[in-house]
Amino acid sequence: MFNHEVLDFEVEKFPLLAPAEIGVYPVSSNIGVGLRRKDTKQPLGIVSDKYEVVQYMDIVDGVEQAIGRSGMDLTDAKFETNVHDDGARIELTARFPAHEQSIGINTDTVIPELKFRTSQNRTWANNMMVGLWRSMCYNTLVSGDKLAYIYGRHTKNFNIDGFATKIQKAGEFIAGDGMNEMRTWYDTKVSRDQAINLFTKTLARRTDNVTRKKVANKVMLSNLMKTFDEESRHLHGKGTYDKYGRNDGGTMWSAYNAATWWSTHGETRQGSSLHNAKPIREEKVRKMLGSDTWKELLDA
Repeated sequence: MFNHEVLDFEVEKFPLLAPAEIGVYPVSSNIGVGLRRKDTKQPLGIVSDKYEVVQYMDIVDGVEQAIGRSGMDLTDAKFETNVHDDGARIELTARFPAHEQSIGINTDTVIPELKFRTSQNRTWANNMMVGLWRSMCYNTLVSGDKLAYIYGRHTKNFNIDGFATKIQKAGEFIAGDGMNEMRTWYDTKVSRDQAINLFTKTLARRTDNVTRKKVANKVMLSNLMKTFDEESRHLHGKGTYDKYGRNDGGTMWSAYNAATWWSTHGETRQGSSLHNAKPIREEKVRKMLGSDTWKELLDA
C-alpha cells in the first residue's frame, strides 16, 4: 500500500550534552533525552526518558492492516506517503475511487480519502480522518463531510480492530449496506440528553443490586458520553478548534460511532486472565439499533 522505502529507518533515544567552558557535559535524563534517526543520526526532537519509541513501520503496518480489514474496495486506490522534517513527522493519504459518491450537503461528485498523520517529535499524535472532501483543513473547518476520526498518542492504545471498525463504518456509509439509512443518521440531530437517555436504556443499562431497578452504569455511561462528545466535536463541530464540552449535542451518527467504538474495545480482565468481551458488546450494539429508544430519535 504505502511506500515502505521512505519509512525504512528506525528512531532511537540518545543522551543530551550541554556546552561547558571546556568541552561539554551530559544532561541528566531526568531533564530529557534526544530522539534521532539511527541511519543518519539526524536529531528529531527532545522527549522524556520514559518516552516509548514506536517505529513508523510498526504504526504503518497497523494502518495497512486496518485498511485491509475494513472491507473498503481498493480497486484503483491511490496511496501517498509523505515524510516531513527529515523523518520527524509522516503523513499517509489513501484515496478510494471505487467509492466515488455525493453526500450530505454537497452535490459535487467527490472521492473518499483517508488521511493519517503521526510523528516522533510529538507535534502530531495519531490523527486519522476518513471522509468526503473537495478540500481539507486538517483540524476540520472542511468543505465536505467527515465520517470518521481517530486521535491519540501513538505510543499507547493503538487498537487495530478499533481503527478498522472506524474505516469500515465510514465505508459502509459511503457505498455499502444501508447507505440511505446511515445518511439519515448523519443528518439527524441528537441532544446530549437524548444520547444519555439512549445509552442509559441500552448499552449502559444495569440492574441495581439494592433496589433491583434498571439504572445506568455510571462509569460506562461516562465513557460513552465522552466518546459521543468527541465524535460530535470532530465530525460535526470544529474539531480541535472547539474546546472540549462546548457542543450541546451531535447526531445519530455520533451515537452510532460511539457505540461501535466501545464495542471494539472489549478486552476485560477477569482475575489473572483477559476475557474477550467484543462479541457480547457487538450484540448489545445490534440490540441498541433495534430498540424503541433508537427508533424514537428518528421521530423526535
